[in-house]
Amino acid sequence: MSSPQPAAAPASQARWRDLVAGLCVAGLLLPEAVAYAGLARLPVAHALTGMLVGLLLYALFGGSRFAIVSPTSSSATLAAAAVLTMPGFVGNAEHGHYVQALLALVLLAGVILCLLAWAKQGALSAFVSRPVLRGFAFALAVTIVIKQLPDALGLTLPAGVRHDPLQILAYVLSHPQQWHGLSVWVALAAGVGLALLRPWPRVPAALVVIVLAIAAAAGLDLRALGVAEVGAVDALRFSPSLPDLPVAEWLQLAELAFGLVVLLFAESWGSMRTLALAHGDRLEPNRELLVLGACNIGSALFQGMPVGAGFSACAANAAAGATSRWSGVAALGAIVLVLLFALPALHFLPRPVLAVAVIGALFHALKPAPLLALWRMNRDRTLMITAVAAVILFGVLHGMLAAIALSLVDALRRFSQPVVHELGELDDSRNYVTLGGGAQPKPGLLVLRPEEPLFFASAERVEAEVMGRVAPGDGIRTVILSLEESSDLDSTAVECLQELDQRLRACGKTLVLSRVKESVRELLQGWDPQGLGAPERMFWSVADAVQASLMAPAADAASVVRG
Repeated sequence: MSSPQPAAAPASQARWRDLVAGLCVAGLLLPEAVAYAGLARLPVAHALTGMLVGLLLYALFGGSRFAIVSPTSSSATLAAAAVLTMPGFVGNAEHGHYVQALLALVLLAGVILCLLAWAKQGALSAFVSRPVLRGFAFALAVTIVIKQLPDALGLTLPAGVRHDPLQILAYVLSHPQQWHGLSVWVALAAGVGLALLRPWPRVPAALVVIVLAIAAAAGLDLRALGVAEVGAVDALRFSPSLPDLPVAEWLQLAELAFGLVVLLFAESWGSMRTLALAHGDRLEPNRELLVLGACNIGSALFQGMPVGAGFSACAANAAAGATSRWSGVAALGAIVLVLLFALPALHFLPRPVLAVAVIGALFHALKPAPLLALWRMNRDRTLMITAVAAVILFGVLHGMLAAIALSLVDALRRFSQPVVHELGELDDSRNYVTLGGGAQPKPGLLVLRPEEPLFFASAERVEAEVMGRVAPGDGIRTVILSLEESSDLDSTAVECLQELDQRLRACGKTLVLSRVKESVRELLQGWDPQGLGAPERMFWSVADAVQASLMAPAADAASVVRG
């Protein structure tokens, strides 16, 4: 009878930990929503709507116990930058048409995410390399922090420098006489408050500082003393509707949506996977891709911003002791209560405090340790530096697109420069490894293994590499090509293998394939059944191919039969 007690206690403790974590997350998300709405140049209601929809849908269908899906700084900045590149929007976000275009962008990004999940393409995020992502995140954090400086210092920028971070920084540093003294002191006080509370991750530091700042602003009438306030926040209206735009603009936005898609999933999957690995959890990328797409579709339909699993909120959730997705439900409940009973109080929030809260939320991304680790490793330095420079010099959208292109170009460069190793048998073990260290070649045979998959970018180079190692009269009767790195072949690779077979025959040599995967075997049997697809030309292992080739008559090595 007493056995249920021990089981009930841990469950109760877990629910309590989730509640505490949810309150901490809510304290972080509320100021972030206000700030990220500013980054997206939208009314705060759009950020709050996206936050509620993201929290609800992910709590219902998501797989990560730590992920918090809500507006993020990077997606807000990128979405705004994308829309503002369209004709008619350049530098102008002060009308309802801009809002409709941004909502359409979010909707299209959500649809594309769902389509990618349906096509089982959850692994696509791997094509944006980690050095590029880290460089992009660092540069984006620097850009956003610079853009918060005018609010933190009470400084009004001229119209010509409002969007370029380098110009903003230069103007801020060159006009200290225009800084508003009291705003600076308010920002410093908020920063000190966040720093003092940082050692206690289960205390909602941002929420505590914001509540104190609102009380001080209302009691001391800071607005009358020249400290800018956030201003009135419109009530949320949950009225689902599709954005009203011309077809031509939908098509333009569909092109721009791919950059947002890559950013949302790469950032979200990176946050989820990092925490999952740290806690021994397993995640399914296609499921997360689908849920993330659904969250953005729901957010757009209810007039919300793009949403993703930002690292700051996810890490705060884990650090606060969350044990399940119930922490997201607790955060949702706390935010709903605030919106029902305390929404008008946000009117008094000083903008310097909000700017400091944004900088505090991005504090983790400003740490140079991950970049320095890559630098010390002496790998991918160019990728990382180029990603940082692209965002700072060309803006968030073009910087992100440049970062994606950089990752793909680097992958193609690596694949298109394959290394082809010659193999030999290690003693008499039937194990074939790279020559040296005891591995010896077989007389009359040349065993080669490309270290990259054969596809359109590498196949011709592998063909040239193989032909460069043979010559008429060199004593080699058979060339054995190991395809263990190729799980499948495209048409270019098949044609190159056939060309290699013909060129080797012209030299009096035979091409034999080993370590042939099932899909490659079926392809060659169907396409070239009398040539490379013949059973006596394909082997499961290198050892079998070598044995059959050595047993074949020297005059006709092509007639080898599987032993």
